[in-house]
Order: sequence, then C-alpha cells, then structure tokens
Amino acid sequence: MTIKTRNFTRPLLAACLLTLTLGAHAAADLPGKGIKVQPLKSSLAEETFQTLLVNRALAKLGYDVQPIKEVEYATAHIAIANGDATFMADHWNPQQDDYFKNAGGKDKLSRQGVYSNNAAQGYVIDKKTADAYKITNIGQLKDPKIAKLFDTDGDGKADLTGCTPGWACENIIDHHIDAYKLRDTVSHKQGTYAALIADTITRFKQGEPVIYYTWTPYWVSAVLRPGKDVVWLDVPFSSLPGKGPQVDTRQPSGKNYGFVVNTQHIVASKDFVTKNPAAGKLFEIMKVSVNDINAQNLRMSQGENTLQDIERHTDGWIRSHQKTFDSWISKAMDAAKK
Repeated sequence: MTIKTRNFTRPLLAACLLTLTLGAHAAADLPGKGIKVQPLKSSLAEETFQTLLVNRALAKLGYDVQPIKEVEYATAHIAIANGDATFMADHWNPQQDDYFKNAGGKDKLSRQGVYSNNAAQGYVIDKKTADAYKITNIGQLKDPKIAKLFDTDGDGKADLTGCTPGWACENIIDHHIDAYKLRDTVSHKQGTYAALIADTITRFKQGEPVIYYTWTPYWVSAVLRPGKDVVWLDVPFSSLPGKGPQVDTRQPSGKNYGFVVNTQHIVASKDFVTKNPAAGKLFEIMKVSVNDINAQNLRMSQGENTLQDIERHTDGWIRSHQKTFDSWISKAMDAAKK
C-alpha cells in the first residue's frame, strides 16, 4: 500500500510543479508587469465603481495599479496629458471637451471607445408643484410668482440646486440662466453636489417644492423617480456656452432638456497608450451600462458607500459578467502580441 501511494503521488506532484512553473511563466509574460498605473477621479464618490472596474482589469494584465487619486476634471486632464497620471474613467463628451482640448487634445490624450453612453442631464422639479401650476418648462420661472414657489432663503428667487464648481455643468447652467432671462428670478446654488442634493431630498420629503439639476447615471433618479415623484423640465430653446442656438439639444423623443446627451470615455495618456497597447485596447473596449452604474450608485446612497463596499460591488459585477470581463482581458492580451 505504501509503495502504491508513493507511485501515485509522484506524477501528481510533478503535475503540480508544472502548473506552478507555467503559472509563474504566464505571470512573467503579462504585458503590464512592472509598469505603474495612476488612476484619477473627481471628488464624486459615485465614480469610484467605474474606476475600480478599470483598475481590476489592468491588474489582471499585470499592471501595478496605484491607489486612486482625487482631483477635479480640469486638473485631471492636464495631469494625464503631462504624464503625471495614467487615466480617468469618467470623461464626459462633449461636456468636458474644452478640458480635453486645453490639455493638448488628441496629441496628448486618448479617448478611444465609449465606456458608458446615454448620459442625460437637465432640470427637475417635484411633480406635485408641476401638476398644480402646470409647469413644464424652466422658462416659466421668469414669472416671479412661479419662481417664488422654489424660494428657500426668502429672497423671492427660485433656489436651483446646481453643480459643483469645476465640473463644467456649472457653466452651462449659468449660461442657461442668462439665455432664458432668468437672472432676476433664479439663483444657482453651488457647492458640493452631494450635500446640496441631500438637502433637496430632505425638503422634498417634507412636502416642499424643489428644483434641481441632475444627470444619469446617478442614484438621485432612483430616489426621486421621474414621472412619479418629479418631472424633467424642457428648456425654451437649445443654447450652450460658446455655441448659442447653433447646437440642437433635443432628445430623440422631442424633449429638450438643454443638454446634449453625453458619452463617457476612459481618457488616458497618449504616450502611455502608445507604449502599452494592451492597456490601450482595454480602454477602448470596456463598456458598462447606465443601468448597472445607476444600480451600484443606488446601493451607495442606501449606506453601502465605503471603499470596501464599492470594491465588493465591483467584484460582484465582474462575477456576474465574467465572460465579458474575460473577453476584455483576452483581447487586450492579443493586442500586446501584435
């Protein structure tokens, strides 16, 4: 019995050693081995999920992924263009196109592929007030009586929950206030969006009228549900900073919320992508649905908002989309061999 056991274990041990050897060899052959990657994101916590997903894929390719650094969008584009960082997973096009161009454009940056599409933005009010006063268009806030419904600080103006400075959307909102002649009746409240929208939701739950800017994908629309709790407002006409009425912001449905539907891209250093075709291919082919981002963001709004929570969400998404994730890695590995 002893001799038979020994004879049986020898080939098993040899197979294990072969597997370990092949595994070590495969690790050595990974295209990212020894190459550091520095991801960036804005202060918006809800961007962590998309960024971590890219990080996981890069790590699978062998890259030495550093902890995420937070900087606002304009600075992030310049840092990536200068080679001080590697990528950002949440570049909005065309909203952040000026940041892209000012940092060197296609000569310095890469934004191949679409990471997430159909990102809508606009102005929203509570449905109760919309129905009671038949408000469908933000232009109606030129009427001081309508605007005063949304006054929270006693100055008679509507207090519009707006955009965090540095996100680019604040410029569009300010432009709209002027273009639609709302400067005398509407105040654009700026600050940290998370704090502003939390206060807005509290006021809504207390039965008070609310007006706010928001976008998708983001969890707010799962808490204040369009069509049930709130309604999107049309704008009087299309108008964007630097382009005026020449750009058409109407939706395919005919609705006009004042913002072009955006696509989100992974913006990366052009030099890094050129030297690292595996990472470049990965950035080009990764794609996540707006619905998946919304669902993850909602979990964060419900209290699952620590880094450990978001890492768990990311790993759960990968397990649920394992074939897709593995195909990204396979195509990226193939790109490195060409």
